Amino acid sequence: MPVTPSQFDSYQHNGWLLCRPFAGREIQDLQQWVTEVQNWDDSGDWLHYREMTDHGPKLCRTENFVPFHSSLRDAIATGVILDIVSSLMGEQASLYKEKINYKLVGGAGFSPHQDAPAYPFVETSISCMIAVDPSTTENGCLSVVDGQHHALLPMNDRGCIIDEWVQDHEWHHVEMEPGDVLFFHSHTPHRSGSNTSQRDRRAIYPTFNAASQGNLRDAYYEEKLRIFRDTAHTASNVRISLIDDFEGLPI
Repeated sequence: MPVTPSQFDSYQHNGWLLCRPFAGREIQDLQQWVTEVQNWDDSGDWLHYREMTDHGPKLCRTENFVPFHSSLRDAIATGVILDIVSSLMGEQASLYKEKINYKLVGGAGFSPHQDAPAYPFVETSISCMIAVDPSTTENGCLSVVDGQHHALLPMNDRGCIIDEWVQDHEWHHVEMEPGDVLFFHSHTPHRSGSNTSQRDRRAIYPTFNAASQGNLRDAYYEEKLRIFRDTAHTASNVRISLIDDFEGLPI
């Protein structure tokens, strides 16, 4: 097993697990590859999203990049990441979707939410945050709630967790160094603050479903693009997800 029995038990109890499967040159490669994707223009089939910050327009997310970057595809869809997710899931996992959240200086955070309502075709999944840069409270690290990953929580009209629940539970900041990976269940409540530091905070987020449910990656992106195309969006924040969890301002 790529995870120890105590790590497996911790994930089952808390709904999340922090570990460090990357080191040395592997971290430098991840940083270089993310910078390459960050510098892509808008001419391809990948999906770039931007927000308005106090420092001007900035890239906030890229999705659908693995067909166009073989090194990143191998790093997140095979090898140690896939092995760990499969162990935590209890069966072979399959890549469901992938994104890079940049959270550059001045970038916005995400309201408290669960991922499951934003992920069609699957009831549960496992995501992981691969830290590319240091992730701190000042630049908007993730915060999670322990042991609340067994069901959907009450939501508001944005698809985010209602304020009463948020205020009644204890949130833990998860600070990370480059190469750290936070694995979390799609029902694990999480949120993150804005980047008020002078350092960018980039992270890769692959999400996996059980392979027994099929290869759903193409279906996910087709459905997301269909909903974005067919549904009017009038919220004051940038729409980058199938729920309105992102707090970034439109350009």
